Amino acid sequence: MSEQESLRCSSARNRGGVQRVEGKLRASVEKGDYYEAHQMYRTLYFRYMSQAKHAEARELMYNGALLFFSYNQQNSAADLSMLVLEVLEKSKGKVEDEILECLVKLFSLMDQNSPERVAFVSRALKWSTGGSGKLGHPRLHQLLALTLWKEQNYSESRYHFLHSSDGEGCAQMLVEYSASRGFHSEVDMFVAQAVLQFLCLKNKNGASVVFSTYTEKHPSIEKGPPFVQPLLNFIWFLLLAVDGGKLTVFTVLCEQYKPSLKRDPMYNEYLDRIGQLFFGVPPKQSPSYGGLLGNLLNSLMGSGEEDDMAEEAQEDSSPIELD
Repeated sequence: MSEQESLRCSSARNRGGVQRVEGKLRASVEKGDYYEAHQMYRTLYFRYMSQAKHAEARELMYNGALLFFSYNQQNSAADLSMLVLEVLEKSKGKVEDEILECLVKLFSLMDQNSPERVAFVSRALKWSTGGSGKLGHPRLHQLLALTLWKEQNYSESRYHFLHSSDGEGCAQMLVEYSASRGFHSEVDMFVAQAVLQFLCLKNKNGASVVFSTYTEKHPSIEKGPPFVQPLLNFIWFLLLAVDGGKLTVFTVLCEQYKPSLKRDPMYNEYLDRIGQLFFGVPPKQSPSYGGLLGNLLNSLMGSGEEDDMAEEAQEDSSPIELD
């Protein structure tokens, strides 16, 4: 027998063994012996891990978590979900779409208000940084954003869309968010905030896509440009100015639309950052902004990042969190 055939036979035997074990565990759960089944899952987890059977351990924990979720055993399911992540961490598993989809499936089944859910997503994002993206893999952020959108948790969904590459999805979510939760007079503010934050994250393409898609699909926005709402015209001109990179254009633009920019005190804070990123504006002497606005801006940019502004060519090195 060749080595390849031997490996296939071994894999088949392992799969058969996992299936037999799962059958016994399922029977225990179906009888209502939840605690006993949970402890058996944990015992098997440590046994598989000690034998470096990472794939088997991950599969068993994943299926076990789904089983417990189906019986509304949230604590046991969350515990096994954490063990799925532990396997990935210890085995240095590759970031692949299939794995990310499995993680988000577990996330979607967790109690939306549970601390375990917060811990799970934080740990999953941290693990996924082994792929692309310092703050979590963009694909994982996208899947989380879509899940939270379905739950109508728009603010959390927006956060994850901002760190994904899905500007179109973000715009469509914002249209629904605006229509269901916002005032008619605020239709321009929903997209303005998103565009400015995308630019603060140095994502010009995402900013452009979210703006064009939102203004095209929102039922309360007449076709433009130019637009009826001055703030939308400002954002449109700003995106053009970012491509040109001319400081004089940026300065005149901000001065011309000052009344519209007063509608949200955070706009000028975002624009200070955008001026530094795209127009060569030197950073302020103060290392950080003061008060509530400073706290909000620092949470967006990541603490300590202002010091890096003098060396703009470098990438941001701090975590970015959005409210």
